[in-house]
Amino acid sequence: MATEYFIALDVHCAFTELAVVTTSGKLVKRDRSDTSIPAIAKLIDGIRKPRCLTFEEGPLAGWLARNLASRVERLVVCDPRRNHLVAKDGDKDDPIDAEKLAQLFRGGYLRAVHQTDTLDRALVKQHVGFYHTRVRERVRQGNQLVALLRRQGVFVSIDDLIDDADRRSVWRRLPQHKTLLKDLDLLWEEYSLLTVHEATLRSELVRLARRQEPVRRFVDVPGFGWIRAITFYVYIDTPCRFHNKSALWKYCGIGLERRHSGRGPIKVRLVKQANRHLKNVLLGAAKSAVAQVDSPFADKYRYWTQEEGLHPSTARRNVARSLAATLWSLWKTGGEYDPARVCGAGRPTTLKRTTS
Repeated sequence: MATEYFIALDVHCAFTELAVVTTSGKLVKRDRSDTSIPAIAKLIDGIRKPRCLTFEEGPLAGWLARNLASRVERLVVCDPRRNHLVAKDGDKDDPIDAEKLAQLFRGGYLRAVHQTDTLDRALVKQHVGFYHTRVRERVRQGNQLVALLRRQGVFVSIDDLIDDADRRSVWRRLPQHKTLLKDLDLLWEEYSLLTVHEATLRSELVRLARRQEPVRRFVDVPGFGWIRAITFYVYIDTPCRFHNKSALWKYCGIGLERRHSGRGPIKVRLVKQANRHLKNVLLGAAKSAVAQVDSPFADKYRYWTQEEGLHPSTARRNVARSLAATLWSLWKTGGEYDPARVCGAGRPTTLKRTTS
């Protein structure tokens, strides 16, 4: 049996530390190079085959994975949270961290993190994340502006300031202090600029969403518009990465995990670590879906709250799981959403398959 060489990279912007161990666990090489594809590729090419490469998920992981995957027989981008306690044990520096990572890789103890295959898909995902960041920043600025008005006894919402005449009227209710008015004008100027940015990004995002065939089918599902649909599309990336619905729900932050030790009680709780964008999208879609009178998901919500006696938030989370499973099935099977074939509460959604 050929000896495998397990290569681990500890990557920093200034340099990259490399460690190589064999199948038996023997450290056979340490090295350091610039953090550039030619420099790292040269080190990897100098190691005998078969080669297995790993490094931790981070800002540089996608770039490294796309450019180094072809040089090794196996590539694993791993979850740094899972390696944290091992990295803290004993002495710590970059060469030691790289060796520990290589040993974990050899033992099969790394959890792989999915990576987008193409640059085009990675840039669309980046654009979606940028849009959500701008929305969050716009909301933060609006809250800050409203809070500053409250300090002067003026209680209004951000919607009351959109119209120029209404805003000037609110400003006249304030103490006419130069510093206060200047601060408010700056906050409003920033809020307005963020609103323009959000509209521009949204328009571009809708254009990109319309080009994706699965997204065009996603928007037929209650609760989903173009933004929510493409967010689900880019962050899931491929439906084949999950082996069942439970794994999908956990990744989206709406699944449950079990805790049990000895003879103690079995505790079930929501997962702690999840993709927050997907969680927000699915819970928001569930809220919209249950508000639609003719939605089969609204029927499920009413069944869970009225017949089963579930708390509304728990019922909405169940609807979010049902929506996620529906989109996942649409994507895997190439099916079309058919509300007439959505099963009753608690049972899986069935889909009709498109004919080619």
